[in-house]
Amino acid sequence: MTTPWGDPALARFPEDPRDRLRAWDASDAYLLRHLADRRIPLSGTVVVVGDRWGALVTALAAHHPTQITDSWLGQEATRANLARNGVEPGTVRLLTTQDPPPDRIDVLLVRVPKSLALLEDQLLRLAPAVHADTVVVGTGMVKEIHTSTLNLFERILGPTRTSLAEKKARLILCTPDPATARPANPWPYRYSLPDDVGPASGRTVVNHAGVFCADRLDIGTRFFLKHLPAGRGGGRVVDLGCGNGVVGTAMALADPRAEVLFVDESFQAVASAEATYRANGVPGHAEFRVGDGLSGLPADSVDLVLNNPPFHSHQATTDATARRMFADARRTLRPGGELWVIGNRHLGYHVQLRRLFGNSEVVASDPKFVVLKAVKR
Repeated sequence: MTTPWGDPALARFPEDPRDRLRAWDASDAYLLRHLADRRIPLSGTVVVVGDRWGALVTALAAHHPTQITDSWLGQEATRANLARNGVEPGTVRLLTTQDPPPDRIDVLLVRVPKSLALLEDQLLRLAPAVHADTVVVGTGMVKEIHTSTLNLFERILGPTRTSLAEKKARLILCTPDPATARPANPWPYRYSLPDDVGPASGRTVVNHAGVFCADRLDIGTRFFLKHLPAGRGGGRVVDLGCGNGVVGTAMALADPRAEVLFVDESFQAVASAEATYRANGVPGHAEFRVGDGLSGLPADSVDLVLNNPPFHSHQATTDATARRMFADARRTLRPGGELWVIGNRHLGYHVQLRRLFGNSEVVASDPKFVVLKAVKR
C-alpha cells in the first residue's frame, strides 16, 4: 500500500498465497492521504477503531496509535503486519472492543464497520474520551456509508459531514461537541427465544453489539435449533463460530453431561455466548475461546462440532472460511465424531463435506436451508 508514511507490505491473516484479497482498500488509503494533506497533528493519543487488517496502524506506527478491534484475526494480522514492516513490539497498543478504551483521545480514526450496532456501541464507549479539539475522521467505501451512519456520528459526537468520493471511498468528517446529549448505550441487548425451538425454547439470549442478528433469532439458527442431535450422552461438543452461543447453550440444556466449547473470532461474539450461557443457569461445563476456529485443539479430541459458517468476509463473498472450518473439524473430531452444518441450500456444502469426510447426510431441509451431517471414519 502506498501512503505518505511509506509503502508498508501488508497481508491478511492467516496468510494464504492463493488469496487475492488485499489487506487494505481505497478507504484506508484515502484516510491516510487526508491526514497528510491536511497536516493533522498526530502527537496526542491516536485511536484507530475497526482497522480490519492493521493497514492504518501499520502506516501510522511512528505515532504510537492504539487499535481497537472486534476481530481476533484482524488483531493477529496487525501483529504480523507490524512485524513484517520492522515495527518494534509495543509501539502500537492493541485493544479489543471488550477492553476499557483510553481515557483521552486526541485523534479518532474510524473504519466504518459492517454493523451499525457495533459502530453505535463503540462511539458511545469512546465519546467520554473525546474533547472539543479531537480530530474525528471516519472512512469507508461509498456502499458502506449511509445516512444512518452519519446520523450516528452526529447524534453521539457532534456535527458531521462527508467528503467527496475518491475511488469509490468516502470520508466522514465530524466536529465533536462536548455539549451533545448522548443517549444511553443500549448494548448488550437481551431477548427471549420463541417456544418452538427445542431445549432452548423461551430461554434468554444476550447479544453484544455487532453479533449477527443481534435483536432477534435469525431464521437459519431457528431451523438449526429444531434439528440438533439428541441423546448423545455427554462428550466434548464445539459450537464453532458460536455467535451469541444459542446453539451451544441449547446442546448444554439438552445434555448437561456434555462439555461445550464456544469458539469465535469475534470478541463481541464470545462475550455474548458466555453471557447467554450464564443467563440461563445451564448445568455442566463450558469453555469460551476467542481464536481462529479450532486451531490449537489437539487432533481426535472432539465428539461433535456444530457449525453455521459465514460466507462473507467484510464485503467479499467467499467460502474460504467454511472450507477451513470443515477441515479443522475433521482434524479435531475423534473417529466416529460428527460435524453438523447448517447453510443456505445454494452454497453446496455437501460437496465439500463429501470431499473431506467421504460422506454427507441431509438431516433436514426446507426451501432455504439444509442441515448436513458428516461423520469422521
